[in-house]
Amino acid sequence: MFIHTDDITAYIPQRTPIVMISGILEVDGPKTRTGFNIAADNIFVENGVLTAPGLMENIAQTAAARIGYISKQENTPVPLGFIGAVKDLEIFELPPAGQMIETTTEIGSEVFNATMVTGKVMWDGRIMAQCEMKIFINPQL
Repeated sequence: MFIHTDDITAYIPQRTPIVMISGILEVDGPKTRTGFNIAADNIFVENGVLTAPGLMENIAQTAAARIGYISKQENTPVPLGFIGAVKDLEIFELPPAGQMIETTTEIGSEVFNATMVTGKVMWDGRIMAQCEMKIFINPQL
């Protein structure tokens, strides 16, 4: 069950056709969990599966959703973030269109405007992908 009541774009800067999360399932301290219903006509679906760039973008948007969710709770503007680096990306499987994946991110450390995040995408009880990301937050945008 999604915990937000608004359109997911209230929490993330991306817009269609690049929206890669359907909703927020949990925000608990440094941990965020989202769900994504993979549409067959998604821009990152090829040959009936969500491709690696789609999985990576899904992890990044899950991290962004946490910041957006906290900003909404605090009634402050949602800041814009940028991926600075991706480390140790592993793709184990590509989930099929028509299914829902769950993605979990966890904040490792925050130094100035840089946040280290680990992310993992799951489908059907299996890890689809995982990586670390360095995300830079620009609160002025």
